[in-house]
Amino acid sequence: MSSSIKLSDVPVSSNVEFHFIIAFAIDYTGLENPSPTNGKFNAFWASSHVTPEEIASVKDKHSNVKVAVSWVEIYSVGSKKAFFEPKSIDSWVQNAISSLTSMVKQYNLDGIDIDYEHFKSDPHTFAECVGRLITTLKKSRTISFASIAPYDDGEVQSHYLALWKKHGHAIDHVNFQFYAYERSSVSQFVKHFDEQVSNYGGGQILASFSTDDESEGGLGPDDGFFEACRELKDKEKLGAKMSIGWLDSTGLE
Repeated sequence: MSSSIKLSDVPVSSNVEFHFIIAFAIDYTGLENPSPTNGKFNAFWASSHVTPEEIASVKDKHSNVKVAVSWVEIYSVGSKKAFFEPKSIDSWVQNAISSLTSMVKQYNLDGIDIDYEHFKSDPHTFAECVGRLITTLKKSRTISFASIAPYDDGEVQSHYLALWKKHGHAIDHVNFQFYAYERSSVSQFVKHFDEQVSNYGGGQILASFSTDDESEGGLGPDDGFFEACRELKDKEKLGAKMSIGWLDSTGLE
């Protein structure tokens, strides 16, 4: 979200469940001399702009609004490429529970979105770390929902599929990045969707597109996205939710 736009500037329909996802919380130190913190998450969004008061105001005005934080290593922090690299499963989970619980309470958040894309760990370690964290936060009622944001890349998929196989029951939405595919036709989009339904069996797969003007991937709203959604809905393959992907403007790459 641009620092020039407030949450209250976004039109919210009362007829839908509306989720804001704030980007990003990262288990790294600051932009200067960044280093991994083994599960101790810090806010990397414009925290002076997206404040606890702003979030509370929007939620008070719209009872159908929920707010989540996306935690991720993305591509880099400052000039340094970042990775998911826990020192151990137990220590990472303990730190993540503590830091994210504090963040959720401070900002009055409802959920978390997992968007790790680069790894210095095997799929089993990723699955255990993230799965235990989600399960614990839900059990304590710290969060009410959790989503994951994989895309069709060998390493990325292998980590998320391991997580899904072991802890899929604790994950509410698969916010799949269909806009990470090359430019799609309606039939290709439907095929991609069917493939991911098969991969994440029993999960609620969200159809998605990107609002980035420079994005050349996936299927956009002017190119047949809603036609593809109608086809999926007619075949009873699409739930009531969809996802809009965007690039954040926090200064991270």
